[in-house]
Amino acid sequence: MKLRFLGKNSTPGDSPTLYVSDRDSYVVQGWKVYANDLLMQLDVPEGQTAVEVPTELFKHLTEDGQESGEIKRFIAPIVLTTEQGTCIVQGPVMRDAEALSQMRLPDYEDCIEVPRSSVMALLEESGGVDHQRPA
Repeated sequence: MKLRFLGKNSTPGDSPTLYVSDRDSYVVQGWKVYANDLLMQLDVPEGQTAVEVPTELFKHLTEDGQESGEIKRFIAPIVLTTEQGTCIVQGPVMRDAEALSQMRLPDYEDCIEVPRSSVMALLEESGGVDHQRPA
């Protein structure tokens, strides 16, 4: 899988990052979820994981030709939002060796691959109530 870097939200030691792949998907790199209060709210099936990222990470979708990266609907793949302004994004663990060789992935981070259509749905105006559980 080939990745194209879209952007990151960095502070020293932290590096949530967004990539677009050549497989009509996005790769979201974020912090592993360790907090018990968050873990207890998640149902993570085998082969999937959840990562925490700042909501602002999605502003980098403009680097992939999107008009805006403003999240308008908090639906899957976003499964929780936190009081700190971050979101928990869940999806298949991304373990493609070629893709991983293009990334810097510290031990406290992981990444998921999310279909492009799922991310685009986050940017659409909601026609009803989003059923998002706040953390």
